[in-house]
Amino acid sequence: MDCEKQAGQIPENLLFANIFRSFRMAIGPGKLIIALGLIAGIGFVGWSLDKVTKSVVTTPGSNGRETELDLFLNAPHRLESYIQKYAPAGQGRGVFSTMWAFGIEKFHGSLKNLFELNLPGILYNVTQYLTAMEWAFKHHYLYCAVFGLINLCLISIAGGAICRIAALQFSRDEKPGISEALRYSINKFVSFFTAPVFPAGFVIGVIGLIALLGLLANIPFGAGELITGILTPAALVGGAVAAFVLIGAIAGFNLVFPAIAYDGLDSLDAVSRSFHYIYVRPWRMGIYTAAGVIYGAICYLFVRFFAFLLLWTTYTGLRIGACLDSKQGLADKIMAIWPEPSFSRLTLYSTSAGSLPEKAGAFLVYLFTLIVVGLVVSFIISFYYSANTVIYALLRNKVEDMPFDEIYTPLEEANLPQKGA
Repeated sequence: MDCEKQAGQIPENLLFANIFRSFRMAIGPGKLIIALGLIAGIGFVGWSLDKVTKSVVTTPGSNGRETELDLFLNAPHRLESYIQKYAPAGQGRGVFSTMWAFGIEKFHGSLKNLFELNLPGILYNVTQYLTAMEWAFKHHYLYCAVFGLINLCLISIAGGAICRIAALQFSRDEKPGISEALRYSINKFVSFFTAPVFPAGFVIGVIGLIALLGLLANIPFGAGELITGILTPAALVGGAVAAFVLIGAIAGFNLVFPAIAYDGLDSLDAVSRSFHYIYVRPWRMGIYTAAGVIYGAICYLFVRFFAFLLLWTTYTGLRIGACLDSKQGLADKIMAIWPEPSFSRLTLYSTSAGSLPEKAGAFLVYLFTLIVVGLVVSFIISFYYSANTVIYALLRNKVEDMPFDEIYTPLEEANLPQKGA
């Protein structure tokens, strides 16, 4: 506990070193379990929606491998004719499964480029995925709206709970239980849910008002053009406000959940405080974020290597054991149900299984190895929220001179009898 208190006494220019505590915080079992539940929930929502609607047009005979997304990325001018040609065939695919497969492909591509120190390759893969998201929002907006709304509910509960655990751990070295953290996020659900929506709604509202001014340009006999010219300053002011809010929302998005978890703020106050920190200390925010990203990347590689070593040693041990009776070729049975894991691809569903028992074994192996991969992804989520909670505490300390151990405590918790009282 003394070591934790001493963290706030280190020189001001070394405060960012507190970010290095994020790894120890992120690997906490409670946070990983909550993050794993979030991943499972998002996957369940996506696959369920895909069962209801298969709106992505695919090329007949391609088994869903060639979709309208490929046309959008490579030949967008042919997209409309492609949809008109193949949509009547009735062979569709779900948006979630399409984006999932594409995202995995781009992730592994980025990982390979990272090992090769190929920055243009990383940027290319990231740009491709952002373009794919543009396709999803543009051509399947109703699906994305439903999917996003449900997942925002899940993220509000899970992300809020992880931030609350991180806040208590960083400020007081306390480790609340999963139920306590989830209870806090559920009680603050409205704040967590509306905090990301508020800036977006505000920007859309301002753009809507500017659009109403634009309607005046349709007044005939040249009056519309004149009125538009007169009202242009008002439109520019509205555009400036929208730009101000948009920049603050993008740059301060990572601080909103920690603000609610740390200080118990409502959504409007959390957004306002994140804006204040961003515009008052932009360079400090940039330095903290850069340190978090670099440290997070190193920690991720370590966790991924640990997961690879776990899977590879298990796989190798099973192969060695099977080879003890090599006369019957049992080693081949291991290969049939479990493709050898690699660092770039930790798990892969076996297509070599022939008989029904082999297919069942391959499915179980894939399921259990998928849980390991899910824990790796859970670490990424946990680290993201933990690191940003630390960054929020550092900015809060710098801007408002508030000590790290000053944290919001709900009344029902504050009224509980203290130990030793």
